[in-house]
Amino acid sequence: MSNSVPTSNNPSGASSGLSAIAAVSGMVASAKEKFNASGGNEAFSSVASSLPQGTKDLLSQSNFFKREDIRSVSVFFGIGEEKPFYLEKIPSLVTERLRHNVSFFYFNYFLLTAVLFCLTLLVSPGAIIGIGILGFAWLAVIRATSEGSCKVGPITVSQKQATVAMSVFSGLILLKLLSSVFWWTVGSSGCIVGAHALFRDASMHKDEEDRIEMTGDIGLGGAEEDAFLNTPLTTSGSGDMV
Repeated sequence: MSNSVPTSNNPSGASSGLSAIAAVSGMVASAKEKFNASGGNEAFSSVASSLPQGTKDLLSQSNFFKREDIRSVSVFFGIGEEKPFYLEKIPSLVTERLRHNVSFFYFNYFLLTAVLFCLTLLVSPGAIIGIGILGFAWLAVIRATSEGSCKVGPITVSQKQATVAMSVFSGLILLKLLSSVFWWTVGSSGCIVGAHALFRDASMHKDEEDRIEMTGDIGLGGAEEDAFLNTPLTTSGSGDMV
């Protein structure tokens, strides 16, 4: 007498997953429409135009976050690869894997942490209000020091001094507002990033770090090159090409 394990497909689970994805997509689209309707793009444009030229130059010269460093979902999860995840047992290879994955997927890890932070922030309305007030305070400081300095009573404060003071003040406020959110985000993202960096075998993508982009036209206009390329081939009496 044989025991048979009943197997059944669960279409309700798949349909519920698709429904959840559709609901999230609808919420994102609705939020985007409300953001545009409320003048969010104009507000961002106003903030960007109010930034001092030195700040704009510093942001434009920053090369830490480059768009081309974002890895696709298929590369991040190794979709289509034979064995994208496994535990390496040799310590030297484990160290090399961690080093490569951190440098190769750093932008994805940053985005993952930012998403977890935003999701955690949604359940903390007080923190959202505090961050909004802090954002308006930063906007006021940037506008006040747009000419390089501002006066606070008889004291003249430079843009650098105001930025340092505002950074310290913001750090203290955020530490108070986001202590629980911060530690939960750091803990959860640290576990996910650490597991991915430890188990993801992305050695086949190492060559992408050494790629050298070559641009420009190959010039073939020199006289010597033209003479070499255009020399006719003749046949000698013995049948050899000369």
